[in-house]
Amino acid sequence: MKIFYKPAYFYLIVDILILIFSFYVVLDLFPLTTHRPFEKYSWPSLMYIFLWVVFSYFLKRYIPLNKQKLHKFTLLLFYASTANFVVFYAVIHFFYTIYSGFVLLIIIVGAFNVNYIFISLYFAYKYAVEYNEITIKPVKDRYNAIVKPSIPLDEESYKQLKSTIRIQSSEKVLKFLENHFDLKDRNKLIFVNNEVANLKMIPNYQYSAFIQLERLNNMRNINQKLNVINEKLPDDGQFVCCFESKSTRKKRLIRRLPVGINYIFYFFDFLYKRVMPKIIITRRLYYFLTGGNDRIFTKAEVLGRLYCLGFKVIVLKKIGQLTYVISQRIKHPEIVQKRNYGPLIRLRRYGENKKLIEVYKIRTMHPYSEYLQSYVYEKNSLNEEGKFNRDIRISTVGSFMRKYWIDELPMIFNLLKGEMKLVGVRPLSSQFFHLYSKELQEKRIKYKPGLLPPYYADLPRSFDEIQESEMKYLIACETKGVIKTDFRYFFVIFKNILIKNARSS
Repeated sequence: MKIFYKPAYFYLIVDILILIFSFYVVLDLFPLTTHRPFEKYSWPSLMYIFLWVVFSYFLKRYIPLNKQKLHKFTLLLFYASTANFVVFYAVIHFFYTIYSGFVLLIIIVGAFNVNYIFISLYFAYKYAVEYNEITIKPVKDRYNAIVKPSIPLDEESYKQLKSTIRIQSSEKVLKFLENHFDLKDRNKLIFVNNEVANLKMIPNYQYSAFIQLERLNNMRNINQKLNVINEKLPDDGQFVCCFESKSTRKKRLIRRLPVGINYIFYFFDFLYKRVMPKIIITRRLYYFLTGGNDRIFTKAEVLGRLYCLGFKVIVLKKIGQLTYVISQRIKHPEIVQKRNYGPLIRLRRYGENKKLIEVYKIRTMHPYSEYLQSYVYEKNSLNEEGKFNRDIRISTVGSFMRKYWIDELPMIFNLLKGEMKLVGVRPLSSQFFHLYSKELQEKRIKYKPGLLPPYYADLPRSFDEIQESEMKYLIACETKGVIKTDFRYFFVIFKNILIKNARSS
């Protein structure tokens, strides 16, 4: 293993600047006993920065970030902070008692937090999910992918099967399954929870349906299991699963506990069982503590996983506290790689001259929502503004961020890169771009897209009116000039936001 390596100079400089910033904040803003903190702590600060860089180098913190992983990098940051604290605390305690250990601790905590925020933003950028591109898994040979006829269960075995379903679920679940399947058929595999290794041992196309009685909230490696089940099922095979949704869990906890305590308990329950397993640095700790049991899933995430792994939802029914899903295999799974759903998403959009640009936004939808567009359209269609009615993909926080444009703040980087301008038509995906008229498409690609669209100037109420609004703006750019038009539209938009309370939707 190499001890010496070429450090990433950019991050090395950023790291030193973060330390200098931490020293400045503590020495300038914190109430210290000394009247001249900068003069007193100048030499210790320089020595601290020197040792920090040395420790960080040999811990390999300065290996380029694109070659590192967040959880490992955070551990290295923790080790560097701890090593520096131990060395300097020992020096202060035994040799230089005039210096404060409290000041040292605050500086280390501050530097750690600022550093962690910086690398979290970097990895959020690195792990941003591309919503418009999906890696297709090579289709394996599915020759003769049909289920062979089987002998029906005898009466005693059938009674035992029904008894098992009642014990593991309920009488209502049994009737639900009997209404949709012939449970006497041996081609139906009914199980509580099977490990991936066990599922892989099942011969291909032996069963026409896999019926799982254990809720998905208690399952680990869900994607792997769905992938194996997809492979084992025939072309029109079915998979049945159940889960407790986030909204159902919230209602259950709120009703069960006394008023006041219930919302506090739900808040920490949500942080522990929804947020913690989603954050890279806490995910391993969560699975160590819980074994992956009782996670919180949204309806959109569960259905999105099914569509992602090659299934189509046929029946959706709530029985008691659980939602049961009957899905049908329609294709091979779409993705191979593990998808990291961080706070940012990448959206490929058309820019000037139809050049594809990557627009970054804060994620406002639940994980796997990108696979549910067709499902949401079939169930809810579009409203008069061209948006989905009751879009289950958008989270509660996401709805708030969309209303006040918070989700669009990362697009400022596109503005700084010169790919967008302040006022202009919105950058569109290929799918939505081709919904526009040919004339409007041709005019759109002549100019850079903008952060503030003419939508907020004219406040249109339908898709046709949105096209008319954009056409009017683009014609004005052609006849009156881009700068003059954008200047006029900016003040109209600003007035509408302040006076007419115009909001994003």
